[in-house]
Amino acid sequence: MRRQTRLFDELRRRGFIEGQNLTVEWRAYGEHFDLIPQYAAELVKARVDVIAVSGEEAIRALQQATKTIPIVALGGDLLGSGFVNSLARPDGNTTGVSFLAFDADGKRQDILIEAVPGLRLMAVLADVNYANAAKLDALQEAARTHGIEFSIHRVARGEEIAAALDSAQASGATALNILASPLFFVHRHLIMERAAALRLPAIYFFPEFAEEGGFAAYGTRRVQFYAEIMPRQVVQLFRGTKIADIPVEQPTKFELVINLKTANAMGVTVPATLVARADKVIE
Repeated sequence: MRRQTRLFDELRRRGFIEGQNLTVEWRAYGEHFDLIPQYAAELVKARVDVIAVSGEEAIRALQQATKTIPIVALGGDLLGSGFVNSLARPDGNTTGVSFLAFDADGKRQDILIEAVPGLRLMAVLADVNYANAAKLDALQEAARTHGIEFSIHRVARGEEIAAALDSAQASGATALNILASPLFFVHRHLIMERAAALRLPAIYFFPEFAEEGGFAAYGTRRVQFYAEIMPRQVVQLFRGTKIADIPVEQPTKFELVINLKTANAMGVTVPATLVARADKVIE
């Protein structure tokens, strides 16, 4: 993932300025999951005071590497994934933000079904590093209650994404649910461009994706994590607050953004009732 400038801007506003009273050890793993354990070990060896991290694979590696350095984590479900045992009073060395990505996957699926009239076959793009079989089964069963067939296209690396999207379109799918994943965040523009070329309407997990050209998106804006919650938690730790006294937070606002410009280019007429419910419409 790229450096989160909004997080550092907010830390600066709160009195912690890189190069003055703040030193940053930066590690970006992007899609190179094989480097995560190495990076985790390097950060522990550097004896940093706090580690801010995003993504389940990286959180798991850091928890294995240290039981004492405080970790501020951004994950889909910190409690459900076992990274914390309590949202209110986490008793290990980890707190942070659960952005409920997996819970929202079902809601996104419902929105996509409504957004693409006549949908009969839906494809799902799933990252094998994050896809949960039980959740995929639940999504598939939910689709079947609407009379919609369901095909899952799994990838492990960025170079597999284009072929997976081609396979989804070749299968006859006429809509695509992009499940939450750091890999898909890194490659979001590749996904958008390929989906547009295939005329395959897709729904994404951050509202900003639809603003960048995606068909539709439903979720919490990233600014809430990186410019509000995580900097506040990091500063609390810098000032001596214990992990157990910093509750894991969850998003309070979800937004639906529909890009009618993209929809029109794909030949999809989004029902007016759904457009009326959207928080933002791009025309």
